[in-house]
Amino acid sequence: MSALDRAHALIDAYGQILEAELPDGAEIFDAHTHLGSDIDGMVGDREELLQINAAHRISRAFMFCLDEPDRHPSFSAANERTLAYAAAAEGRLVPFLRLDLDENPLHEATRCLDLGAKGIKLHPRAQKFLPGDPRLEPIFALAEERQIPILIHGGRGLPPIADELGRLVEKHPPAALIVAHAGIVDLAAFARNFAGRAGVFFDSSVWSPLDLLDLYRVVPPEQIVYASDYPYGRQPNSLFMALRTVRAAGLDDDGLRMFLHGTAARIADGLPPVPPTQPIGPQEVTRPVTFSRIHQYLTMASMMFWLRQPDTFGVLGLAINACDEKANGNREETDRIRELITAAKDLWEQSDGLEDEAVKRLTFRGAFRLTHLATVISAVSA
Repeated sequence: MSALDRAHALIDAYGQILEAELPDGAEIFDAHTHLGSDIDGMVGDREELLQINAAHRISRAFMFCLDEPDRHPSFSAANERTLAYAAAAEGRLVPFLRLDLDENPLHEATRCLDLGAKGIKLHPRAQKFLPGDPRLEPIFALAEERQIPILIHGGRGLPPIADELGRLVEKHPPAALIVAHAGIVDLAAFARNFAGRAGVFFDSSVWSPLDLLDLYRVVPPEQIVYASDYPYGRQPNSLFMALRTVRAAGLDDDGLRMFLHGTAARIADGLPPVPPTQPIGPQEVTRPVTFSRIHQYLTMASMMFWLRQPDTFGVLGLAINACDEKANGNREETDRIRELITAAKDLWEQSDGLEDEAVKRLTFRGAFRLTHLATVISAVSA
C-alpha cells in the first residue's frame, strides 16, 4: 500500500469512528461551503461536495462562491454559477450571493435575491473593507428589508471588527447574522456585543479545537451552527472536531442535534431563533502534559504543511517521540496519534520527489488532514 493509499484509508477509518459517535438518526446542516475556483488555487467541486454530504448525513448546506478569477465585475458570473449549482441540487444547496463593495453591490444583491438567492456572503479581508465602511449600510438595510441572513468572514486577516459590526446590526438587523470561523479575529468583543442576542450566530469552521472550546465558553449553544468551510475544511475532520469539542463542552444529544442541524435549518427556513440560554463551555481544559507537547509540535507542523514547507525542525519526529511517554493511562489515544503522525510523516517525506501537481496537492492535503486529526485527539479526549 502506498503512503497516499494508507493516508486515505486512515482518514476513512475516522469517518467510521465519527459515524459511531453521532446520535442515532442525527441530520446535519453545513452552514459554510464554497463552490468554484479561488484565486489561491483552491477548488470547490459541486459533485464532490454533494458526495461528501451524502456520505456524512449532511442534508443541506449554505453555499456561495470563492474569490473567483472572474469576480469582476460585481461577482456576477460567480453568483450566476452559485444559483445554477443550487437549482441543480434540488434544495440540498442553499445559495448565498457574494459582493464586492467597489462594484455596484446593491444592484447585484437585489438582482441575485430576485433570482432566488437566499442570503448574502461578505468577506471583508478578501474584498478589503471593514464593517464601518458606509457602503455596507445599504446592504444590511436590504437584508433587513428582505429578511434574509448575512454571513460575514470573522476569521484571520482582519483587525478587530466586532464593535463596528455591532453598531451596524443594531441599526439594520438582518434576519440572521452568521459570524464565520467562530469570530476568532475578535472573539472577546464579539461575545461582548452578541452573546445572548437572538438572531446572531457563529459558525464552527475553524482549524483549532481550542478555538471552538473558547467559543463555547463565551457564546450560548443556541447561537452556534456547524460549518465546514469546504473545500478548505474537509470531512471527516471537520465533523470529528466539532463533535469531540461540543461533547467536551457538555452538550447533550438534544443540544447536539440543534448545533448540527436544527439552528441552521431554522435560519434557512425563515423561522425565529431559539432564545439563547447561557454558555456551557468549560473555563479550563485539563489534559496530561504529554498531550500538550504533542499538540504544540503538531500545530507547528500544520503551518509548514499548509505552506508546503519541509519539516526542517523535525517537529513530526518530536511529536512521535512524545507519544512514547507515559500518558496517564491514555495509551490508546497516544497510539492513535502516533499512527496518524507516522502516516503524515511518510506522506510528507515522499512529496519532494513528486512531479505531478495533482498528486502533489493530494499528498500535501493528506498530510495536513492526518495531522489535524491527531491535533484534535491531542487537545480533546473522547
